[in-house]
Amino acid sequence: MATFVVAVSGGVDSVALLHMLTEVKDHDIVVAHFDHGIREDSSEDAAFVESLSGQYGLRFETKRVVLGPDASEEKARQARYDFLRSVAKKHDARIVTAHHADDAIETIAINFKRGTGWRGLAVLDSDILRPLLQLSKKDLIEYAQRRGLSWREDSTNASDAYLRNRVRKQTSELDDGTKRELLALRSQQLEGKRLIEEEVAKLVGDGPAYSRYFFSHIPVSVATECLRYVTKAQLTRPQLERALLAIKTAQPKTSYQAGSGLTFDFTTRNFSLSLLK
Repeated sequence: MATFVVAVSGGVDSVALLHMLTEVKDHDIVVAHFDHGIREDSSEDAAFVESLSGQYGLRFETKRVVLGPDASEEKARQARYDFLRSVAKKHDARIVTAHHADDAIETIAINFKRGTGWRGLAVLDSDILRPLLQLSKKDLIEYAQRRGLSWREDSTNASDAYLRNRVRKQTSELDDGTKRELLALRSQQLEGKRLIEEEVAKLVGDGPAYSRYFFSHIPVSVATECLRYVTKAQLTRPQLERALLAIKTAQPKTSYQAGSGLTFDFTTRNFSLSLLK
């Protein structure tokens, strides 16, 4: 029987997701809640999710850190996923999140705003399961209301201090036709991404050892794409660039911790990957 680690913040999206998954009886569920410590009342969210887990009779995992109110969105995101991956490893499980269609559109808009490469449309595509991507925020609110579910509102969602909140105010004004077009373009780009990954797989092989010479002597853009493939897209672009530099310069019999629990182990000719224990 499969085990899923379900990321539950306490907001309506994840509360609806958890309810949907409890309606299906062919898997085990572990509820995971990460408390960033960004808001003074964030501990109340953790208590709410723990209580909700108890109501469903589910295992509950949580972790609190104090990132503080000035923590960047990227730092908070990275800390959250590091936690979720550690819980998934502990339970030999897949991670499930409540990202929905509006999240995908917001992420596309953020990528364009920052200046994106070809992956700017191929968002929210990784080893993490996101079963709600065909549903809108409105759909999830209606689902929760029809079933009398309770949830908590995150006060930081109204703050203009966060880029995603500012973008959300703009994307919420898009008409349904434009949203459908963006989601269709995302689907097309994901297919292109899969074709590229098939070619990359032929280049790098199945591992577990990979040639340092190969990665050091191909164009940086190609090397980064290949490295993204062998790390299963668990690293950010800056992390990939730093890892590529380590591949080129690290001494034999040394290791490099790249982030997300990934460690690069080097010999003279090759490198291999392992997860921090």
